[in-house]
Amino acid sequence: MTRADAFIVLGATGHIGSVVARTLLRDGHQIVAVVHDEAKAAGLKSLGAEIAIVDLGDPQALRATLRRGRRAFLLNPPAPVTTDTNAGETRTATSIAEAVGGAGLEKVMVESTYGAQPGDAIGDLSVLWNFERAVGAAAIPAAINRGAYYYTNLDMLPDEARQGSITTMFPAQLKIPMVAPADLGLAAARRLASPLDDVGIRYVEGPEAYSFDEVAAAFAEILGHAVTVRTIKRSEWEASFMKAGFSERAAHAYARMTEVSLAGFDMPENPIRGAIDLRDYISTLVKEKSAG
Repeated sequence: MTRADAFIVLGATGHIGSVVARTLLRDGHQIVAVVHDEAKAAGLKSLGAEIAIVDLGDPQALRATLRRGRRAFLLNPPAPVTTDTNAGETRTATSIAEAVGGAGLEKVMVESTYGAQPGDAIGDLSVLWNFERAVGAAAIPAAINRGAYYYTNLDMLPDEARQGSITTMFPAQLKIPMVAPADLGLAAARRLASPLDDVGIRYVEGPEAYSFDEVAAAFAEILGHAVTVRTIKRSEWEASFMKAGFSERAAHAYARMTEVSLAGFDMPENPIRGAIDLRDYISTLVKEKSAG
């Protein structure tokens, strides 16, 4: 593999990065899959990917890996919710951005989020806003995809839905942009491989916006019984997160992130549209949970 051929993919075994990696391989590109657990990368290795075990908190080691390719997909992994997520994710984002500087890349693709903005302890919204700008400081052509509310946030709901209700912090009738991580991966792979002038911020969401009433209706249709929505009051949010295993600091950050998001979702006029709709995702989710 020569530098002129290779694309570097961070988080290559995750929900988004795995789709980026497999799409690039399918399209004939050579990739270096950056992972922290080689055992999880066996499938990618069998498809022809090179595997690099790298600590994303080590900018020198990561820079050396980035120098093996000409373009890179950059994803800041989530910190364990049992820790101070804001602090942990900020450290990793800073390290990745530092590694990009001096790596000699011709283009990067940055995975970010709807609502990215400066702020104090507002989770991904501020962490990824700062990440966008830190990577941009390297003066490398950068495509930035801001993804809508992940369908994977619904993965904890099937057991509740089987009991006849689901809980959320969002008003039941509020329509919000949602997207499947697989669609985010496809969009990222396309922009990573696109011409050098395809840069700047684009928004990525699913076929349409959905409300939690519609989430409940999808579960009801698939499970064959009524499913209602219970919206948790703001005063209960942090306790709810902590009951689910979040640290106190993580619970505060996630509650603040939800609060800021509710104050005004990005509603771009021309987003990149994914193909996976809500019902299809929930149908697959229910089958997988039943099989598990």
